[in-house]
Amino acid sequence: MSGQERQAAFSAVMYGAGNIGRGFIGAKMAQSGGRVTFVDVNPQLVSQLRERGQYSLRVIGDEGHKDEIITGVTAVDGRDAEAVIRAIADCDVMATAVGARVLPHIAPLIAQGILRRFERDAAPMNILVCENLMGAGQTLAGLLKQGMNARQAVRLDSEVGLVEASIGRMVPIQTEALRENDPLRVCVEAYAFLPVDQAAIKGALPPLPGLVPYAPFDFYIKRKLFLHNMSHAACSYLGLYAGDELLSASIHRPAVELMVRAAMQESALALARAYREDISALAVHGDDLVRRYKNRALGDSNARVGADIPRKLGAKDRLIGAALLCLDQGIQPVFITLGAAAALHRHLAEQNLPAGTEAAGAALSTLSGLPAGHELHSLILSQYVPFAAGEGLDGLYAAARAAQADARGPVI
Repeated sequence: MSGQERQAAFSAVMYGAGNIGRGFIGAKMAQSGGRVTFVDVNPQLVSQLRERGQYSLRVIGDEGHKDEIITGVTAVDGRDAEAVIRAIADCDVMATAVGARVLPHIAPLIAQGILRRFERDAAPMNILVCENLMGAGQTLAGLLKQGMNARQAVRLDSEVGLVEASIGRMVPIQTEALRENDPLRVCVEAYAFLPVDQAAIKGALPPLPGLVPYAPFDFYIKRKLFLHNMSHAACSYLGLYAGDELLSASIHRPAVELMVRAAMQESALALARAYREDISALAVHGDDLVRRYKNRALGDSNARVGADIPRKLGAKDRLIGAALLCLDQGIQPVFITLGAAAALHRHLAEQNLPAGTEAAGAALSTLSGLPAGHELHSLILSQYVPFAAGEGLDGLYAAARAAQADARGPVI
């Protein structure tokens, strides 16, 4: 694509030039003809993107890698308020990928950029909210409205689409080995679909490759959190229990793969019932996730995937949330609670707390909000006992299968 053709396409702002910003969303914008302005507070990264106007995207797999040069990009420093506001006011589409905790810090500048658009009576715009946060669009809307009066808030609702996205592409920590002396290179897996909330779109989005508008979008949010994130976390905690450094090594263990697949099956059944979705499509998605977890080239560590256990054992997060959905749909979440028990065991070890069931029960209540005696609290504690006893992976699997058979009762 020539420079003139690229200029004639559309302009985009990608707030956040990290792994997801450069490795996924910003790359998709550029690949579809957009002129992409990254916003970041890393001065070296901003300077290099400005100087080069391009960067290398490497898709990696066990079979090898494929390089692509992402062109038509520049960057502005996130601390340069006027430059950020101007970029937002002038763009056709925008996205954020900064992390949920950073949203409150960038919202004021985004709001000022939107207000400048209002002054110019610019066309409606969409912001792809690519954050690992339930209700991310609503959260950002509330933050933006803090800097607006009532009339401006109404215009925000009618003219700005805050479009939640489900980020499924796995992007590992960019080690020096992956960069190969190129500080801008981003290595990613091949998966590159981007489900977005169709109902939130104002007007039309650029034809980004792999874009999947869907309604009701809550299904995709829950699929990502309760199938992908849940199984990813369960695999990491089982791997950490086994002493594995890399997640790919853990999923290659037969017992771990069987337990992860069984947890996926429970969640898939619950999602299919709750949203009247095709169970076979969810099963295929789960099978593909296992294949992707086995990608040794990603080099993803169990410590990274399993980090921040208090959040991941939260009341609505991947493990507890998926298990509660199962119970709501009449499904006993035996293997999901096994993953939660593995996370609980890891948490107690990290915090140097006693490994007994009394300490485990208290910690579980604190982290998840589940009171002692709650059905799910009891299920997780029953799954925790073999971990405290130092049971091996095969023993964990056998015990969980026995518990599952007892919960099901006779099968015709």
